[in-house]
Amino acid sequence: MGRDKNERKESELKKEEIKGSQVREFGQLTLDNNDKEHKIHLLSVIGEVEGHECLPAHNKTTKYEHVLPQLASIEDSKEIDGLLILLNTVGGDVEAGLAIAEMISSLSKPTVSLVLGGSHSIGVPLAVSSDYSFIVPSATMIIHPVRMNGTVIGVAQTYDYFEKIQDRILGFIVRNSEISEKRLKELMLDTEMLAKDVGSILIGKEAVDEGIIKEVGGIREALEHLNKMITERRNSMNSKNVKQQDCNAHAENKHRKEGDDECYTQ
Repeated sequence: MGRDKNERKESELKKEEIKGSQVREFGQLTLDNNDKEHKIHLLSVIGEVEGHECLPAHNKTTKYEHVLPQLASIEDSKEIDGLLILLNTVGGDVEAGLAIAEMISSLSKPTVSLVLGGSHSIGVPLAVSSDYSFIVPSATMIIHPVRMNGTVIGVAQTYDYFEKIQDRILGFIVRNSEISEKRLKELMLDTEMLAKDVGSILIGKEAVDEGIIKEVGGIREALEHLNKMITERRNSMNSKNVKQQDCNAHAENKHRKEGDDECYTQ
Protein backbone atom coordinates (compact mmCIF):
# COMPACT_ATOMS: atom_id res chain seq x y z
CA MET A 1 0.00 0.00 0.00
CA GLY A 2 2.76 2.42 1.02
CA ARG A 3 4.76 1.61 -2.09
CA ASP A 4 1.76 2.25 -4.39
CA LYS A 5 1.14 5.55 -2.64
CA ASN A 6 4.74 6.64 -3.15
CA GLU A 7 4.63 5.63 -6.82
CA ARG A 8 1.45 7.67 -7.34
CA LYS A 9 3.04 10.67 -5.65
CA GLU A 10 6.15 10.35 -7.84
CA SER A 11 3.99 10.07 -10.95
CA GLU A 12 2.00 13.19 -9.98
CA LEU A 13 5.21 15.11 -9.24
CA LYS A 14 6.62 14.15 -12.65
CA LYS A 15 3.42 15.34 -14.36
CA GLU A 16 3.59 18.65 -12.51
CA GLU A 17 7.25 19.03 -13.43
CA ILE A 18 6.48 18.38 -17.11
CA LYS A 19 3.64 20.92 -17.00
CA GLY A 20 5.92 23.46 -15.33
CA SER A 21 8.60 23.03 -17.99
CA GLN A 22 5.98 23.36 -20.78
CA VAL A 23 4.81 26.67 -19.33
CA ARG A 24 8.37 27.97 -18.82
CA GLU A 25 9.68 26.95 -22.24
CA PHE A 26 6.68 27.38 -24.54
CA GLY A 27 3.84 28.98 -22.54
CA GLN A 28 1.75 25.86 -23.17
CA LEU A 29 0.13 23.11 -21.11
CA THR A 30 -2.78 20.65 -21.16
CA LEU A 31 -5.87 21.37 -19.06
CA ASP A 32 -7.29 17.98 -18.03
CA ASN A 33 -8.66 18.34 -14.48
CA ASN A 34 -12.20 19.36 -15.47
CA ASP A 35 -15.31 17.34 -14.56
CA LYS A 36 -16.19 16.77 -18.23
CA GLU A 37 -12.98 14.76 -18.80
CA HIS A 38 -12.00 16.95 -21.73
CA LYS A 39 -8.34 17.47 -22.62
CA ILE A 40 -7.78 21.07 -23.67
CA HIS A 41 -4.45 22.33 -24.95
CA LEU A 42 -3.61 25.85 -23.75
CA LEU A 43 -1.54 28.00 -26.13
CA SER A 44 -0.43 31.49 -25.12
CA VAL A 45 0.66 34.09 -27.69
CA ILE A 46 2.59 36.73 -25.77
CA GLY A 47 4.99 39.60 -26.38
CA GLU A 48 6.13 39.88 -29.98
CA VAL A 49 5.55 37.25 -32.68
CA GLU A 50 9.08 36.46 -33.79
CA GLY A 51 9.87 36.15 -37.49
CA HIS A 52 12.86 34.68 -39.33
CA GLU A 53 15.35 36.68 -37.25
CA CYS A 54 15.85 36.21 -33.51
CA LEU A 55 14.81 39.15 -31.36
CA PRO A 56 16.99 40.36 -28.43
CA ALA A 57 17.05 38.07 -25.39
CA HIS A 58 15.27 40.62 -23.18
CA ASN A 59 12.19 40.63 -25.48
CA LYS A 60 9.27 38.37 -24.65
CA THR A 61 8.44 36.49 -27.83
CA THR A 62 6.24 33.81 -29.40
CA LYS A 63 8.30 31.65 -31.75
CA TYR A 64 6.57 30.12 -34.77
CA GLU A 65 9.02 27.20 -34.84
CA HIS A 66 7.58 26.16 -31.45
CA VAL A 67 3.93 26.87 -32.19
CA LEU A 68 3.51 25.35 -35.68
CA PRO A 69 4.71 21.82 -34.77
CA GLN A 70 2.57 21.92 -31.63
CA LEU A 71 -0.53 22.80 -33.67
CA ALA A 72 0.21 19.91 -36.04
CA SER A 73 0.55 17.62 -33.02
CA ILE A 74 -2.82 18.81 -31.64
CA GLU A 75 -4.54 18.05 -34.95
CA ASP A 76 -2.98 14.59 -35.06
CA SER A 77 -3.64 13.73 -31.40
CA LYS A 78 -6.48 11.42 -30.37
CA GLU A 79 -6.23 12.69 -26.80
CA ILE A 80 -6.55 16.48 -27.27
CA ASP A 81 -10.19 17.56 -27.60
CA GLY A 82 -9.82 21.30 -28.11
CA LEU A 83 -7.55 24.35 -28.12
CA LEU A 84 -7.70 27.51 -25.99
CA ILE A 85 -5.55 30.45 -27.18
CA LEU A 86 -4.67 33.24 -24.74
CA LEU A 87 -3.52 36.45 -26.45
CA ASN A 88 -1.51 39.33 -25.00
CA THR A 89 0.67 40.43 -27.89
CA VAL A 90 1.97 43.65 -29.43
CA GLY A 91 1.99 41.97 -32.86
CA GLY A 92 5.15 41.20 -34.79
CA ASP A 93 6.21 39.47 -38.00
CA VAL A 94 3.40 39.34 -40.59
CA GLU A 95 4.30 36.03 -42.23
CA ALA A 96 4.92 34.23 -38.93
CA GLY A 97 1.66 35.57 -37.50
CA LEU A 98 -0.36 34.64 -40.57
CA ALA A 99 1.22 31.16 -40.63
CA ILE A 100 0.10 30.54 -37.04
CA ALA A 101 -3.35 32.03 -37.72
CA GLU A 102 -3.88 29.86 -40.82
CA MET A 103 -2.85 26.74 -38.88
CA ILE A 104 -5.34 27.51 -36.08
CA SER A 105 -8.19 28.26 -38.50
CA SER A 106 -7.64 24.95 -40.34
CA LEU A 107 -7.75 22.73 -37.21
CA SER A 108 -10.63 20.26 -37.05
CA LYS A 109 -10.66 20.43 -33.23
CA PRO A 110 -12.82 23.12 -31.53
CA THR A 111 -10.85 26.31 -30.86
CA VAL A 112 -11.54 29.39 -28.71
CA SER A 113 -9.40 32.53 -28.35
CA LEU A 114 -9.35 34.99 -25.46
CA VAL A 115 -7.82 38.48 -25.78
CA LEU A 116 -6.22 39.62 -22.52
CA GLY A 117 -4.37 42.91 -22.22
CA GLY A 118 -4.04 43.43 -25.95
CA SER A 119 -3.89 41.75 -29.34
CA HIS A 120 -2.47 44.35 -31.67
CA SER A 121 -1.42 44.46 -35.32
CA ILE A 122 -0.85 40.87 -36.52
CA GLY A 123 -2.48 39.83 -33.25
CA VAL A 124 -5.86 40.70 -34.81
CA PRO A 125 -5.73 37.79 -37.34
CA LEU A 126 -4.56 35.52 -34.51
CA ALA A 127 -7.55 36.56 -32.37
CA VAL A 128 -10.10 35.81 -35.12
CA SER A 129 -8.47 32.57 -36.30
CA SER A 130 -10.38 30.45 -33.77
CA ASP A 131 -13.93 29.09 -34.10
CA TYR A 132 -15.11 31.49 -31.39
CA SER A 133 -13.44 34.53 -29.81
CA PHE A 134 -13.70 36.45 -26.54
CA ILE A 135 -12.20 39.70 -25.29
CA VAL A 136 -12.08 40.96 -21.68
CA PRO A 137 -13.62 44.43 -21.12
CA SER A 138 -10.26 46.17 -20.56
CA ALA A 139 -8.34 44.56 -23.45
CA THR A 140 -7.39 46.57 -26.55
CA MET A 141 -6.82 45.87 -30.23
CA ILE A 142 -4.88 48.25 -32.50
CA ILE A 143 -5.52 48.09 -36.24
CA HIS A 144 -3.00 49.94 -38.39
CA PRO A 145 -1.32 49.81 -41.83
CA VAL A 146 1.66 47.53 -42.52
CA ARG A 147 5.10 48.69 -41.38
CA MET A 148 8.52 47.58 -42.59
CA ASN A 149 11.93 47.71 -40.90
CA GLY A 150 15.20 48.19 -42.73
CA THR A 151 15.87 49.70 -46.15
CA VAL A 152 12.82 50.84 -48.10
CA ILE A 153 13.21 51.71 -51.80
CA GLY A 154 11.02 54.68 -52.68
CA VAL A 155 9.46 53.33 -55.87
CA ALA A 156 5.88 52.46 -56.88
CA GLN A 157 6.59 48.70 -56.68
CA THR A 158 7.37 49.00 -52.94
CA TYR A 159 3.96 50.52 -52.23
CA ASP A 160 2.27 47.88 -54.40
CA TYR A 161 4.02 45.23 -52.32
CA PHE A 162 2.82 46.90 -49.09
CA GLU A 163 -0.73 46.86 -50.42
CA LYS A 164 -0.52 43.15 -51.25
CA ILE A 165 0.65 42.39 -47.71
CA GLN A 166 -2.23 44.44 -46.30
CA ASP A 167 -4.71 42.64 -48.56
CA ARG A 168 -3.54 39.28 -47.19
CA ILE A 169 -4.08 40.44 -43.61
CA LEU A 170 -7.43 42.15 -44.31
CA GLY A 171 -8.65 39.16 -46.32
CA PHE A 172 -7.93 36.76 -43.48
CA ILE A 173 -9.66 38.97 -40.88
CA VAL A 174 -12.75 39.44 -43.08
CA ARG A 175 -13.01 35.69 -43.83
CA ASN A 176 -12.80 34.78 -40.15
CA SER A 177 -14.94 37.51 -38.56
CA GLU A 178 -18.10 39.51 -39.26
CA ILE A 179 -16.53 42.87 -40.14
CA SER A 180 -16.71 44.11 -43.74
CA GLU A 181 -13.56 44.87 -45.72
CA LYS A 182 -14.70 48.47 -46.24
CA ARG A 183 -15.14 49.09 -42.50
CA LEU A 184 -11.86 47.36 -41.66
CA LYS A 185 -9.98 49.62 -44.08
CA GLU A 186 -11.65 52.66 -42.54
CA LEU A 187 -10.42 51.62 -39.09
CA MET A 188 -6.94 50.87 -40.44
CA LEU A 189 -6.56 54.26 -42.15
CA ASP A 190 -8.19 56.43 -39.48
CA THR A 191 -6.08 59.57 -38.91
CA GLU A 192 -8.00 61.03 -35.95
CA MET A 193 -7.75 58.41 -33.21
CA LEU A 194 -3.99 57.86 -32.67
CA ALA A 195 -1.76 60.90 -32.01
CA LYS A 196 1.46 59.51 -33.51
CA ASP A 197 0.12 56.91 -35.91
CA VAL A 198 -2.54 55.99 -38.47
CA GLY A 199 -5.15 53.46 -37.38
CA SER A 200 -7.67 52.69 -34.65
CA ILE A 201 -7.67 51.36 -31.10
CA LEU A 202 -10.67 49.26 -30.01
CA ILE A 203 -11.35 48.59 -26.34
CA GLY A 204 -13.28 45.52 -25.19
CA LYS A 205 -16.89 45.75 -26.38
CA GLU A 206 -15.92 48.05 -29.28
CA ALA A 207 -14.15 45.09 -30.95
CA VAL A 208 -17.39 43.09 -30.56
CA ASP A 209 -19.56 45.94 -31.88
CA GLU A 210 -17.32 46.18 -34.98
CA GLY A 211 -17.78 42.45 -35.64
CA ILE A 212 -14.13 41.48 -35.12
CA ILE A 213 -14.58 39.57 -31.85
CA LYS A 214 -17.64 37.45 -31.07
CA GLU A 215 -18.24 38.19 -27.39
CA VAL A 216 -17.02 40.03 -24.28
CA GLY A 217 -15.96 37.53 -21.61
CA GLY A 218 -13.14 36.09 -19.55
CA ILE A 219 -11.56 32.72 -18.89
CA ARG A 220 -14.76 31.29 -17.37
CA GLU A 221 -16.84 32.07 -20.44
CA ALA A 222 -14.07 30.92 -22.80
CA LEU A 223 -13.71 27.52 -21.10
CA GLU A 224 -17.48 27.06 -20.82
CA HIS A 225 -17.93 27.71 -24.53
CA LEU A 226 -15.02 25.48 -25.52
CA ASN A 227 -16.30 22.61 -23.36
CA LYS A 228 -19.74 23.04 -24.95
CA MET A 229 -18.21 22.86 -28.45
CA ILE A 230 -16.22 19.76 -27.53
CA THR A 231 -19.34 18.02 -26.16
CA GLU A 232 -21.31 18.90 -29.32
CA ARG A 233 -18.48 17.57 -31.51
CA ARG A 234 -18.31 14.31 -29.53
CA ASN A 235 -22.09 13.85 -29.77
CA SER A 236 -21.99 14.52 -33.51
CA MET A 237 -19.14 12.04 -34.03
CA ASN A 238 -20.93 9.40 -31.92
CA SER A 239 -24.10 9.91 -33.95
CA LYS A 240 -22.15 9.50 -37.21
CA ASN A 241 -20.50 6.33 -35.87
CA VAL A 242 -23.90 4.85 -34.95
CA LYS A 243 -25.26 5.67 -38.41
CA GLN A 244 -22.19 4.14 -40.04
CA GLN A 245 -22.58 0.97 -37.96
CA ASP A 246 -26.26 0.76 -38.94
CA CYS A 247 -25.33 1.17 -42.61
CA ASN A 248 -22.64 -1.52 -42.33
CA ALA A 249 -25.05 -3.89 -40.57
CA HIS A 250 -27.72 -3.25 -43.22
CA ALA A 251 -25.25 -3.88 -46.04
CA GLU A 252 -24.04 -7.09 -44.35
CA ASN A 253 -27.62 -8.36 -43.89
CA LYS A 254 -28.42 -7.55 -47.52
CA HIS A 255 -25.31 -9.42 -48.66
CA ARG A 256 -26.24 -12.45 -46.55
CA LYS A 257 -29.79 -12.44 -47.91
CA GLU A 258 -28.53 -12.33 -51.49
CA GLY A 259 -26.22 -15.24 -50.68
CA ASP A 260 -29.13 -17.24 -49.22
CA ASP A 261 -31.22 -16.57 -52.34
CA GLU A 262 -28.41 -17.85 -54.53
CA CYS A 263 -28.17 -21.06 -52.48
CA TYR A 264 -31.97 -21.55 -52.66
CA THR A 265 -31.92 -21.08 -56.46
CA GLN A 266 -29.21 -23.68 -56.89
